[in-house]
Amino acid sequence: MIPQELIKKQRIVMLVLIILVGITAVISAGIGFSTLSFERLLPTLFGYGTFKEEFVLFSIRLPRIIITFLAGMALALSGVILQGITRNDLADPGIIGINSGAGVAIALFFLFSPIDPGSFVYMLPIVAFSGALLTALLIYLLSYDRKVGLQPVRLVLVGIGFSMALSGLMILLISSAEREKVDFISKWLAGNIWGADWPFILALLPWLVILIPFTLYKANKLNLLGLSEPVAIGVGVAIEKERIILLLTAVALAASAVSVTGGIAFIGLMAPHIAKSLVGPRHQLFIPVALLIGGWLLLFADSVGRNVIEPNGIPAGVMVALIGAPYFMYLLMKK
Repeated sequence: MIPQELIKKQRIVMLVLIILVGITAVISAGIGFSTLSFERLLPTLFGYGTFKEEFVLFSIRLPRIIITFLAGMALALSGVILQGITRNDLADPGIIGINSGAGVAIALFFLFSPIDPGSFVYMLPIVAFSGALLTALLIYLLSYDRKVGLQPVRLVLVGIGFSMALSGLMILLISSAEREKVDFISKWLAGNIWGADWPFILALLPWLVILIPFTLYKANKLNLLGLSEPVAIGVGVAIEKERIILLLTAVALAASAVSVTGGIAFIGLMAPHIAKSLVGPRHQLFIPVALLIGGWLLLFADSVGRNVIEPNGIPAGVMVALIGAPYFMYLLMKK
């Protein structure tokens, strides 16, 4: 039974975060290379803007705001699951190589398929999922010991090794590719939000609509997996089965996000930690908070990054890394 005080605190925190997301979205919609004044936002949103204003808002700004928020939510939830099933506070889909696996799959598909990326937009999450799943399974197998089960520290170390190896493979792949394709993959590696259009939202949204409720349904299992293995087994949890199911969920969430945003790390590391510090460690309480924090972090990073240096700005992945890397070092020293 969750105390009413905690539920009330969670609701207040979520309300504050929703307001924060709204303010950031409004500022992001109004600033940029093509300025759209704030007093014209509402009229343009309801169809009373000029052709230029409607083009800037509906074709450029709004899709990008939505895609960054959704991708941030997906990465945050993936981090929640990975930290829960491994009992390791440093687990993150970007740090342990899952994003890199998805990136290599996308690069192979992009380099050796004659189809333009815009025409296979709905295939990208599936391609990314295939690469991320293969990487995750290899990391899981190499981190597993028959006597003691999954070893959380080894998982992070193996994952970092895979991430570096796959990054090297990515460089090898693009070294002999055409210049146009190299530019695309370079932007992907930097975490440049390249899929900022309505079809990419439709490609990402079904994964979230299915997997967010599923993860909330599994929240109590995640609570139990966070305990010691004898305790979890004692209360009837099929540990390996639940871990595999949840690992597949985490991989699908991360792959669907990075397939349209590029290689972005640290969102899945920071969002769960901040959420736990605000509302406590119960997954039922902190998952919704982590979703909002993850969405806001990526939206904020992209909004700042694309306006720092005109016209191209700084990729969102770089902005997130500037915040996340020191945080990762802090957690590493603390733990």
